[in-house]
Amino acid sequence: MWEYTKKVRDLFLHPKNVGEIENPDGVGEVGSIACGDALKLSLRIDKETGKIIDAKFQTFGCASAIASSSALTELIKGKTIEEAQSITNQEIADYLGGLPKEKMHCSVMGQEALVAAIADYRGEVAKPSEEASHEKIVCKCFDVSEDKIRRVAIENHLTTVEEITNFTKAGGGCGSCIPDIEAILKDIWALKEVPKPKEPKKLTNLQKIALIQDVLEREIRPRLQEDGGDLELLDIEGNKVVIAMRAMCVSCPMGGVTVQSIEQKLKELVSRDIVVEAR
Repeated sequence: MWEYTKKVRDLFLHPKNVGEIENPDGVGEVGSIACGDALKLSLRIDKETGKIIDAKFQTFGCASAIASSSALTELIKGKTIEEAQSITNQEIADYLGGLPKEKMHCSVMGQEALVAAIADYRGEVAKPSEEASHEKIVCKCFDVSEDKIRRVAIENHLTTVEEITNFTKAGGGCGSCIPDIEAILKDIWALKEVPKPKEPKKLTNLQKIALIQDVLEREIRPRLQEDGGDLELLDIEGNKVVIAMRAMCVSCPMGGVTVQSIEQKLKELVSRDIVVEAR
């Protein structure tokens, strides 16, 4: 049995803003009844100020889905489109005082409905056939695409299949997609491979230092920065390279793996004797 906060119970039993706006300015529909959860969000937007003056929802789902949808409408009313589109699924969960980890996908569904409704208001919604042609479906049980798994993993810093299942439901059905999810996570959080050049012979200390700096700047830091991370070179003591992880890398649970990947890359591109130490 899941433990729900008082706020979740209240918005489930007494949801706010239930219904559908007549002739709405923007509509977002996500999920499907076949997959167990569906949400339709409709918006009324003041054309002069760009503020959301009304928001209503219709949800098919569990208590967390209803409470998350109600929380979303309360969070966005009175905000401008620009302010509303920055709301994350974690903010929806925080508004509710938290959600059971197995129910975080409900907050994700709310955030996706908001993105879809804003896109509809702006006339940016792609046709269903166009969406399907650009998305690779990883989890066929719950119709979850690779793009969604990557986006949710990066936004919420998810590193395990269990977390992906909690946030997207992917992997929670037959389980045949679990190897694909593992591969996606490995690709997200591990450094990408680069071509291996010939190892320099008999480097002087100055040449080794310059090459280490060049590899860090050209091959490693850009890949960390792609996912919001970074590093700083603190010192080079012989074959020991001392670094400090920065930005998202500081709190990353995969930090040890990242350091090992950096060391391996320096071994390949500079010298097999390189040792990397993170402080």
